[in-house]
Amino acid sequence: MPDITDNVTTADGNCPVHLFTPDGPGPWPGVVMYPDAGGARDTFRQMASKLAGFGYAVLLPDVYYRHGSWAPFDMRTAFADPGERNRIMSMMGSLTPDMIAGDADTFLDYLSARPEVAGQRFGVCGYCMGGRISVRLAGRLPDRVAAAASFHGGGLVTDSPDSPHLLADRMTATVYVGGAENDASFTPDDAEQLDKALTAAGVQHRIEWYQAAHGFAVPDNPPYDSASDERHWTALTQVFDAALAS
Repeated sequence: MPDITDNVTTADGNCPVHLFTPDGPGPWPGVVMYPDAGGARDTFRQMASKLAGFGYAVLLPDVYYRHGSWAPFDMRTAFADPGERNRIMSMMGSLTPDMIAGDADTFLDYLSARPEVAGQRFGVCGYCMGGRISVRLAGRLPDRVAAAASFHGGGLVTDSPDSPHLLADRMTATVYVGGAENDASFTPDDAEQLDKALTAAGVQHRIEWYQAAHGFAVPDNPPYDSASDERHWTALTQVFDAALAS
C-alpha cells in the first residue's frame, strides 16, 4: 500500500504520521489507528497498511511525539524489564484526555484536507491504550467520529470522572468493543456497565469476547493469537464498512 510520511502540526509541536492508502485514485473514507502502549512501530505500520488494503485512508500517528525521538520498545520483553516497564508506563501516563482530544481534532483536520480522503466524519480504532483512546474520542468528538473500535482496550470503565463510559450520552458513533478473556483491564463487570451506558444513551454498539489474552490482535505482543487476529479484522471492517460508507 502507498505510505506517505508526513508531520502534523499540533498545539504542542510536530507529530510524525504515516498515511496509508489503497492503490488507485480514491478518495477513501478516513481512519485514525491508535497503537497500544508500545506506540507507533513496524508492527503498527504493517497493521495500518493492511487496513488500508480494505479500502481506507489510514493515519497512524506517533502519539508519543512530545517525547522527541524516543527509543522503540521491544514488546516481547518491555513489561518484564523493570526499567522498560517504568518507561512505557510513564509515557502512556503522560497522555491526558485533553491532549488526546486536541491531537485527534488536528489529525482529523489533516485527513479532511487530504485529496485521498472522502467525507468529513471518520473512523477511529485502537488497541490496548489505543482502544481506550478510540472510545473516548467517540464522546469527545461526536460530530467528527462516525465509528470507534476498541480491541483488548483497557480502562473503558473506571471510577475516574473522565472514564470513557461516562461519555456515552455524547456519542453519535457506532461503537465496537472486542474484549480479551481474563483481562483485568476490561472485566465482564466493566462490559456490563459499558453496555448499560451505551444502551441508555441509544448508541449503536456491540461488545464481544475473544478467546484469547490481552494483546491478541497485535503481532509483536507475546499473547498474539492468529485466529483472534483474523476475527478482529472481520469485525473491524464490518463496522467501518457500515458506518463510513459513502
